Amino acid sequence: MTIDNIKEEIEKANDIVILTHECPDGDAVGSALAMYLTLKKLNKDVDVIIPEYSNTFKFLPGAEAIKKEGKEEAYDLAISVDVTGIRRMNGFAKYFENAKTKIQIDHHQVNDMFADYNFVNPDSPACAQILILVIEKLGVEIDEEIGTCLLTGIITDTGGFKYEGVSAETFEFTSWLLTKGVNVSEIYKRVLQTKTRANFELRKLIMDRMEFIEDNKITFTYITLEDEKKAGAMPGDHEGLVEVGRDIEGVEVSIFLREIENGFYKASLRSNNYVKVSDVCIAFNGGGHIRAAGCNIQGPLEHAKEKIINEVKKYIIK
Repeated sequence: MTIDNIKEEIEKANDIVILTHECPDGDAVGSALAMYLTLKKLNKDVDVIIPEYSNTFKFLPGAEAIKKEGKEEAYDLAISVDVTGIRRMNGFAKYFENAKTKIQIDHHQVNDMFADYNFVNPDSPACAQILILVIEKLGVEIDEEIGTCLLTGIITDTGGFKYEGVSAETFEFTSWLLTKGVNVSEIYKRVLQTKTRANFELRKLIMDRMEFIEDNKITFTYITLEDEKKAGAMPGDHEGLVEVGRDIEGVEVSIFLREIENGFYKASLRSNNYVKVSDVCIAFNGGGHIRAAGCNIQGPLEHAKEKIINEVKKYIIK
């Protein structure tokens, strides 16, 4: 589809719902709120539904409008941002599936193309960067509030402009957003530097538990629901823990397991040079980026650990 298709469908719709994935990061929340603020400027009746997200992103303009549930009646239009597949929406996918028209905007290389209109650009380092073009096409001025949401998405999904996929265009967009009054240093500090006490406690724990495997090319660590309870963790306090193993010299793949409900573990993987962790996660019906991906694996812990490590080993160069 083209941006023109997106514009046409938005113009026709009266009520719209914006959705993203479970455990949303800064790109997901920032993109959803940027889209929400844009549609409000077009005088649309719009809901943005994110049942659970990190307190880190509550400073974003429009965050007070986020809802845990939508209305029972079918929306005219559903827009998903930063979502690779319908299953990643979990319990609130019904709002997307029941909508009369469905649009998805995404940047992941592996995508199920699950909407009526799929606008996917895997060359973009962040979904928020794609939205800049969409918002401009809609004829809405990107002001400081929308720009703050967009830049939060770009900064978080690029790791502060250090991941693969960052281009000259990324910096051009960022420079342009600065002219709109967006405070890049404040956003950077809030989303990448400031850690909660619970995150700090969990970080100590995963470092104590970290194992080095396959000639130190793989690191493995984990936390349980009980660990999070003891640390007083809130949604999002686990963010960034997978990076600890990846940043160690000589490590190619970092594996981080986090226990979730119903005996499952959420696996987060990061790689440095050559392993496509998205391929690893596809084996477990997950996905993501080449160097950053995730999936769910059924427990118990030792079972989940063995399965994910054995899969990663297939991609390690001896």
